[in-house]
Formats: sequence, C-alpha cells, structure tokens
Amino acid sequence: MNPNIRINGKRLRESLETMAKIGGTPNGGVQRLALSDEDKTARDLLCKWLKEIDCEVFYDEMGNIFGKRAGTKPELTPIMSGSHGDSQPKGGRFDGILGVMGALEVLRTLHENKVELLRPVMLVQWTNEEGSRFSPAMVSSGVWSGALTKEWAYSRTDRDGKTQGAEIERIGYKGKLPCKNWPTHAYYELHIEQGPMLEKKGMTIGAPKGILCLHWYDIYLKGAANQVGPTPMEGRNDALVAASEMILKVNELPAKMGGNMVATVGEIQCMPNSRNIIPDDVHFTVDIRSWDDELAIKAWEDLLNDFKAISEKRGTPMKHEITWRVEHAPFNRKMVDRVISNAKAFNYPVMEWVSGAGHDASYMNQVAPTAMVFVPSIGGRSHVECEDTKWEDCEAGANVLLHSIMQSANEVE
Repeated sequence: MNPNIRINGKRLRESLETMAKIGGTPNGGVQRLALSDEDKTARDLLCKWLKEIDCEVFYDEMGNIFGKRAGTKPELTPIMSGSHGDSQPKGGRFDGILGVMGALEVLRTLHENKVELLRPVMLVQWTNEEGSRFSPAMVSSGVWSGALTKEWAYSRTDRDGKTQGAEIERIGYKGKLPCKNWPTHAYYELHIEQGPMLEKKGMTIGAPKGILCLHWYDIYLKGAANQVGPTPMEGRNDALVAASEMILKVNELPAKMGGNMVATVGEIQCMPNSRNIIPDDVHFTVDIRSWDDELAIKAWEDLLNDFKAISEKRGTPMKHEITWRVEHAPFNRKMVDRVISNAKAFNYPVMEWVSGAGHDASYMNQVAPTAMVFVPSIGGRSHVECEDTKWEDCEAGANVLLHSIMQSANEVE
C-alpha cells in the first residue's frame, strides 16, 4: 500500500454537493426519485464526468450506467464499484450517491496519478435501488444478477400507473446492452451506515461481514364502507381496524420469534380515506429482516396465521403477496479483511458487524466476491432530509475504497 496516493477530499465534497442540488429540498435533503427528470439530470452529469477522465461509458436495458477504465491486461475480469443515484421521497444527500461519487473519485485519482492496474476498474450506478417509486428495491442489480427478470421489472408501476420500463425509455437510458451479469473479480460498495453504531462507538470505518435477508409482503383487506353515524359498532367490517390489529402483530413479531430479527409496516393506504366513512379497502406492507433466512420464513408463516384469524374475526377478506425475498448475504472474508487492513493502515478506527439495510451489494454478492465500506451517519439518521455524514469521514471511506480497489485490481488470480 502506498499511503501517499489519496483521494481528493475537497473534490469529493464538491461532487456530492453538486449532486445534492439536483432534486434538492428546502430542508437540505434530496428528492431524486428513480427515473424522474431529476434522476435524468444527475445521470447526464455523471456520464459527462466519466467521459472527462477517458472512461468508456455505456448503459444497459435497465438503465444501469457503467464507466470503465482500462487495465493493462484487458483479458482479466474487472473490479466493479458503485451504488445508486436515486433517493427516497425527501431523502438524504449521502444515501447511495456517496458510493457513486466515491467510485468516481477513485477513478479520478487513478487517472490524475496515471496509476496503471492490471484489471479494468468499472464504476456502476444501479437503477432504482430504493424501490420507493417502483417496488421492490434493488430491482436493477437484481435483474443484472439474474435473480429477477427484466420483463417483470419493466412491468412494475408507480402510484400513477407508469411502468418502470416506459420510464427508463422516456428519460433516454434504455440501452441496447443486455442487463446480464459478466464475470467480475470483485465488487466494492461505499455507503453511509444508515444507523447509529459507528458514531456511538467512535469508529470511522465499518466493514460489514454481510447483509440481513430482506422479505417484503403486501397485504390487501376488503371491508364494508358505510356512513359512520348510523352504523352500529357491532357487526362492522372495518378494514382499517383489522389492519391495525395486524400491524401490532408485526411489531410484536421480533420479540416473539427471537434472534436478531426486525419487522416493520412502513406503508399504508386506506380507502375511501374520508373521516366519516368506515374504511373498506386497506393496503399495507410488511418488511421482515434477519440474518437467519429460515427464521424469517417461519416468522412470516406465524404472522400470516395471525392475519388470517384477525381477517376472519373482523369479516374483512384478505389477500397477500410475497413481493420480494433476498437471502442474507455473507461477504467475501478476504475482501472484508482487506477493508479492515486498509482502514488500519490509515489509522482509521474500524469495526466489523452486520448491515441491517439492504444494498445492491446483496445481489452482487450472488455474482462476485463482495465487500462494503461504511462511514458513520450522524445521529444514525437516514432516508430523511436531515441525513448527514462528516466530510472527513466521506474522505476516509473513499481512501479505503481506493486502496481496496487498487489491491484487488492488481491480483492476477
């Protein structure tokens, strides 16, 4: 390792601040939903920056953007690094985009220092990681890895009925290159932690040993609408009351099942959504995560039995969908150790643990040896406008990313 080769922290900050203006919100956050006009503007800028450092730029059928820097042995499989450019509604200015700008800064540093590496190094920006406009999350890395089909991904709709496939084409990023994985030597992803652990323990770098499994479910309840006043309480088929009882069961699930499980209802729609009409249609989501895949499945089966009992008791017929399941992702041990070693070489305090948030690295882990580099989230806040990370921590994470990529890129086997 040559510690004299470092990324330009000032330039990284400028890149992040420029991106934060695209879809910037009055409260300092970002609203740059997948395949929106703001997303297109940010994509155009990324491609411009990549071309300025002589990268080959291309994109595939799902709109995933790739920027390739040649290696001295082009026959060797590449190193890939990146994340996503889309945000949550009123989300933060670091989530996802730090990984893209970090990979860009690595390429810029290699370019200006005329560093020659054996393997090609490729930046990737994945389409629709958040899943906030088109469900589920990580959909395009899922297609690229082979876990999801392109046709199914294209058919996903937003709340306005627009399909993901049509929106990729509308913004001009539907490439001719098949969205299909190729042999990859290693994949690194730089990301904010999105939780409180690094800050609480005074750590600069996190080296997660893997990512929890992620299971998403959609629940639909049908009740009977009626005027509130004249309808007796007895005998009502109130879909929202049934949903409320079910949501409490979700909250009780982790304590009931044990392990390191978490479970959340994060989205709900109620119809007709009028204060003086008994609700007759409710849709809500369930998110279950655990390091133990079998435990997560058992938890869902247990929860579904509770849901069915509540549905029958309340007279509110129910249907459910298994929307998305991704197995837990244990990362490559050699690469995790490399992240730790490089952090220590820079004298950055570092710790290892498990990521509770989903990332494109979950799907990349199914295709290639994978590792992540985490930096602290101030107050543990993310997916909100007040999301923040210290600039010096962003620089530290990018330095670890740079040297991890350089070392992997000079491996012959």
